[in-house]
Amino acid sequence: MRALRVAGVSAFALLLGLAGCTVGPKYHTPTAPTAPAWKDTPPPNPPNGSWAHAAPGDNALRGAWWQVYGDPELNTLEQKVRVSNQALRVAMEQYFQAREQVRVARSQYFPALGAGPSATRTRNSYNQSNAVKNLSVYQYNTFTLGGQASWEPDLWGQVRRTVEATRASAQASAAVLASVELSLRSELASDYFELRGLDLQQQLLDSTVKSYADYLKLTEVRFRGGVATQADVALAQTQLDTTRAQDIDVQIARAQYEHAIATLIGVPAPSFSLPPMPLSGNAPVAPAGVPSELLERRPDISAAERQVDAANAQIGIAISAYYPIVSLDGTGGFLSGSAGTWVQGPSEMWSLGASAVELLFEGGRRHALTQQARDAYLQQVANYRQTVLSAFEDVEDNLTALRILDQESVAQAEAVADAQQSLVISTQQYKGGVTTYLQVLTAQTAQLTSERTQANIAAEQFVASVQLIRALGGGWNTSQLPKL
Repeated sequence: MRALRVAGVSAFALLLGLAGCTVGPKYHTPTAPTAPAWKDTPPPNPPNGSWAHAAPGDNALRGAWWQVYGDPELNTLEQKVRVSNQALRVAMEQYFQAREQVRVARSQYFPALGAGPSATRTRNSYNQSNAVKNLSVYQYNTFTLGGQASWEPDLWGQVRRTVEATRASAQASAAVLASVELSLRSELASDYFELRGLDLQQQLLDSTVKSYADYLKLTEVRFRGGVATQADVALAQTQLDTTRAQDIDVQIARAQYEHAIATLIGVPAPSFSLPPMPLSGNAPVAPAGVPSELLERRPDISAAERQVDAANAQIGIAISAYYPIVSLDGTGGFLSGSAGTWVQGPSEMWSLGASAVELLFEGGRRHALTQQARDAYLQQVANYRQTVLSAFEDVEDNLTALRILDQESVAQAEAVADAQQSLVISTQQYKGGVTTYLQVLTAQTAQLTSERTQANIAAEQFVASVQLIRALGGGWNTSQLPKL
């Protein structure tokens, strides 16, 4: 018995030593294209201060990036996304499933154990070939109290590779969750600023309707005095009615953005409303940093990189199939024909065994599966590199948009000032009888168009600012990936 135990311990130690072998390629993060600097940089603050750089302490965005806008209403709405948004809940549950899959894979490190009692009553046939006329032989009880253990030691690293793959997949799922959350929050902020931009246009149109009503009264007075014509009154009335229609039309788009925001925060659209609040202030510009930092700051890039790691581990799993499967099995316990002698020394029983099975031929299946795993790995590498390229494009697009919008904002401010001056001059000339009302109407149209364009540019600046923050990762970085 002692020699058997020593041999068992020695065999177990040998297996543990062999268990250090892990087949398959070691993972290295694949190279990805990058650049030393951005082609476009955030626009500088012009003298009029149309932009404000976001500087939350350490010159890098925090997790609650929306707070850089200093809008309490937006802060309140953003807090509701994580709690109530159902699309985010879907991504969250997918991550939870992936996390549990890591625990499932780790369970293969350990032997499977089972134990329990059993009691049976057996009656054998009298007519079997070795029959004897003794009832005690053919009818008897069996009481068993035993346990079983089976284990496949991870000699070739299949379990370790499986854990590695599931861990990387779970981390990829966590990065996807962060990417979905960033996308939803940025969409909410963009919709919010679009809505506030429409509030600004509504304010502008409301003011313009009042102004055009005054112009209509002026033409009617001049008509009654014989100075103006009926055509002047008709033109003034047409301009007023057209502007009122534009004022009403803005409400359609505003309602749609309001409904979109309700969906994003998980509230039924009919029960949600935002009071009008015209857009004001300056849009912040996030510090872009250097391009290489993007590899650590974009959750979608991290998700793609983690999928490469998982695909690499799958190669090791496929290669491990070339090696024999070693199993250790054992049973032990007590067995007796009488309940009174059930748990006693003489009733002890046990067995130990080991087996090794090597598959000799299967028509090239293992080779095909291994090559398939290698191809899947190369696919994930290409996907990772494409994700990096798309991320650089995303950042550059928004940096360019901010720079051009800044220039456009300055030019548009001059256009608005010129249009206002033109309307003042045309109005004075009309009152003095020097020109017709058509010239006033033309100046009015030019001013309103310029002012609405200016309001649109202001909203676009805020939206582009949000999109740049999203493109830069929204303050997220790879340190937030779960260790698992």
